[in-house]
Amino acid sequence: MVKLPNKTRKVLIGFAGWTVLLVGLVMVPYPGPGWAVVFIGLTILAREFQWAHDLHVFAHGKYSAWQTWLMRQPTHIKAAFWVLTSATVIITIWLLNGYGLINNWFSLGQDWIESPFFK
Repeated sequence: MVKLPNKTRKVLIGFAGWTVLLVGLVMVPYPGPGWAVVFIGLTILAREFQWAHDLHVFAHGKYSAWQTWLMRQPTHIKAAFWVLTSATVIITIWLLNGYGLINNWFSLGQDWIESPFFK
């Protein structure tokens, strides 16, 4: 194992941790491992930064409380949560022109589904 100078190690761990953390934060509103990636990023940062450890403990507690709260809710609240999640995914795909690509690939002629950012 290579022994790095303290500052170099801190910079590398900081860069890796922040990269993973930011990717996780982008993933949070979508189905999948967004929160797991956020916690991995915080774990990486916690190797060198006490604030990251404290934030990890705090955020994990809040995340667990959120999961517990959501599980206790009636079906219509859970359904509303999943409808909002689905709407987030659908709108993101539209804004990134995912439907426009399908429209063009298959010559569907449905120009109204093209993203306003890719016209």
